[in-house]
Amino acid sequence: MIKIAVFDDHKDRREALKLMISLQHDMDCIGEYEDCSNLVVNMQNNPPDVVLMDIHMPGTDGIAGVKLLQQYFPDTYIIMQTVFEDDENLFSSLLAGAHGYILKKAPNEKLIAGIHEVVNGGAPMTPAIARRVLEYFSKKNVKTKSNKDLYELSKREIDILSCLVKGYSQKMIASSLFISPFTVNNHIKNIYQKMHVHSVSEAVATAIQKNIV
Repeated sequence: MIKIAVFDDHKDRREALKLMISLQHDMDCIGEYEDCSNLVVNMQNNPPDVVLMDIHMPGTDGIAGVKLLQQYFPDTYIIMQTVFEDDENLFSSLLAGAHGYILKKAPNEKLIAGIHEVVNGGAPMTPAIARRVLEYFSKKNVKTKSNKDLYELSKREIDILSCLVKGYSQKMIASSLFISPFTVNNHIKNIYQKMHVHSVSEAVATAIQKNIV
């Protein structure tokens, strides 16, 4: 059973997400909160497997919540519930260590699939959000020489990292590169080790910042 906690300052949305989760045979909503002010206390006795995190909330917001989760509950996966126009906060949450990003207007099926994907080591990020991240970086950074050799990544690892930057899931990468999901997962672990990161989002942020892909 996948234990899920919901953070959103809109009561109707929290209740809708709780209902959606309750209809899944393998998921359980163990808590829903209007902000992250008491996050550590609320979760210390029963940490969730996955948190659905809104970015904008009064008090302690979603970005601060991501940082708290990374500090106190590093085994909890975080999916940001975001809006398209939120470039600055999308980037900030990516750097803070969120594991996935799904638009609030996405259908329930996409969110459910994202939850399954993240607990299986993936990084649910819709192609639209991936493009938004790339657009953000292209405005913020002037591309200089390539840094492909910076972390001594192999050609295959560069290929996989490029797919991650595009928002591909592990299954999509496996299909695109004609390798097994198991092989993709092993390559991603090697990428983490070489780049000194702990999540796909950190790898993507570093790859774009350092002009690796």
